[in-house]
Amino acid sequence: MTLATFVLGDISLTASTILWWLVVGLIAGVLASFVMRGGYGIVGDIVIGIVGAFLGGFLASLLGIDATGFVATVIIAFIGACILIALLRMVSRSYPRRRI
Repeated sequence: MTLATFVLGDISLTASTILWWLVVGLIAGVLASFVMRGGYGIVGDIVIGIVGAFLGGFLASLLGIDATGFVATVIIAFIGACILIALLRMVSRSYPRRRI
């Protein structure tokens, strides 16, 4: 069993679950874009927030932090989204242009 099958096997995709992901992703993505000074648009912020939630949840589980409730979920997603934006900036700036 692969990790993706294991993770996605526990998720029930109902309308309320998808709406929950979108709301948490939007809030975390917008906050992270505001703090990190740079936005990706509303869809980009949602994607950054959702991927950041997975990243933040993974890092929180490694540290033994348990997040329950809406506020804790948004905080973990926000931290993950900030880390994701920093990583994206490092990768995109890996080949800087030379100034002549």
